[in-house]
Amino acid sequence: MSKCEQCIVREFSSLKALNKEELLKMANCKTSYTIKKGEPIFEEGESVNGIYCIKDGVCKLSKLSANGKDQIVKLVKPGELLGQRSMISDEPTNLSAVALEDMEVCFIPKSEILGFFNNNNQFSMNVMKTICGDLKESDDHMVSMAQKTVKQRLAESLLYLEETFGKNEDGSLHIQLSREELAGMIGTATESCIRLLSEFAKNGLVNLNGKRISILDKNKLKRMAE
Repeated sequence: MSKCEQCIVREFSSLKALNKEELLKMANCKTSYTIKKGEPIFEEGESVNGIYCIKDGVCKLSKLSANGKDQIVKLVKPGELLGQRSMISDEPTNLSAVALEDMEVCFIPKSEILGFFNNNNQFSMNVMKTICGDLKESDDHMVSMAQKTVKQRLAESLLYLEETFGKNEDGSLHIQLSREELAGMIGTATESCIRLLSEFAKNGLVNLNGKRISILDKNKLKRMAE
């Protein structure tokens, strides 16, 4: 793992406000981990006592519903931080974070982060802005779930996956979610998700090759998502 002051991903999070001295302090107290695909970074109800910085890889933030279904709330990419809200509220985590691919993450203890809060106003403001952004995303997601059809939400999610995480060389979506995970992202039954994907493929909107999904007609998907 590189030193914090040389790590480019910090420029994408609240950590960009830290000065060189603070970055050196953080480098001396952080712990670096490799998380394998499918492994949890933390689970719902855990006390994390710090934050995780995503150096490489993507994870899903999800919540287990009363009927045992996994509802995906957000996908988290390199440069983002995990655990800020529960650390500030001093509560156990409300969501689980599970790796969708092999990941590299760094854990920074709460004591160190709170020191930055007390001494660096810009860092505090950045953290607040990030949490406000998460709340806005949550509001938008709630409205989408309430007002859009499952078909609209699936089209919207496929476009989001391509625009946010890119494509493989063969044109398929880089982030490969299982049909169950995709269903959990749009809030429907796995069977409904499979049926809709088959319908999309039949109408020439996407190509399905095993677990891989390729978008063939982005404009039609955009119109469908609106």
